[in-house]
Amino acid sequence: MTLLCGGAVSQETTFHSQSNVVVIPALVKSAKGDVVYGLGAKDFVIEDDGVEQAVRLDEAAEGSAVSVVVAIQRGRRANYEFPRIRGLSAMLDPLIEAGLGRVAIVEFDSQVQLAQDFSSNSERIAQNLKGLQPGDGGAAILDAVDYSVKLLEKAPRERPRVLLLISETRDHGSQAKVEVVVAAIGQSNTAVYALAFSPSRSNILDTMLGNNKNEMHPAPDLLAPIMMAAQAMRRNTPATVAAMTGGEYELFATGKSFEERMVDFTNHLHSRYLLSIEPRNPHEGLHQLRVRLRDAGDRVVLARSSYWAVGTGK
Repeated sequence: MTLLCGGAVSQETTFHSQSNVVVIPALVKSAKGDVVYGLGAKDFVIEDDGVEQAVRLDEAAEGSAVSVVVAIQRGRRANYEFPRIRGLSAMLDPLIEAGLGRVAIVEFDSQVQLAQDFSSNSERIAQNLKGLQPGDGGAAILDAVDYSVKLLEKAPRERPRVLLLISETRDHGSQAKVEVVVAAIGQSNTAVYALAFSPSRSNILDTMLGNNKNEMHPAPDLLAPIMMAAQAMRRNTPATVAAMTGGEYELFATGKSFEERMVDFTNHLHSRYLLSIEPRNPHEGLHQLRVRLRDAGDRVVLARSSYWAVGTGK
């Protein structure tokens, strides 16, 4: 599995990844939630800002190693969830012991910190997760996503990059601007898998974005998509980020449901179709992607919903 895209190169536009291919891994599920295999390029339709593109299907490398950042909220009421996620290291062990994963751990409350850099040492990972301590009254989810995406950018480019985000549904206290994070996600080849909990009866107002319209890019073709993303992130930050990257989002309320979601996470890591398109002279800014099956039936496609083209500044 190769995750997500970099950008494209044309005479007028330069993308950060110096590639003219937008990579779009896609997970196809049946109505029962089972993974669907055996599809070809002709079965998929990909639209870039409403324009259908020629679709290519590549073969993912067997047993390809994955770089994973686990970002865990420890602020606000997250400590109530610690007993449910203590077994996280054991759930990651199959990936690590097979030599298919290197894991970094990020913790956050109102601040974000690196608890452990990338490692394939399962004992070290277990020790760091066991030492998770309650934080302050913040839940800077967007800051944690921004930090984790930048951390994954340092990982080998040939490896799929995955962010496993464990947090509540709404951000409290992030300093990162939404348009900056949207751009970073669009330029990165990172997929976000979000396991969320809901802190019941929380009376703390959402302080993530505030009224920052004047700070956003004024170009009409950029503003509308970013504002849509901003509104969605106010409602549910993990779900929005996961959808943008073609990852998955699930709620958990018990230790058993957390374990079940983690099993799905590890099983789906290498179950995606590696689709790609080559956009011609893409405009600068956020591009909306739509990925579907020509004959969908009861099948659902999970794939990234956007990518970001960065201009040369000329």
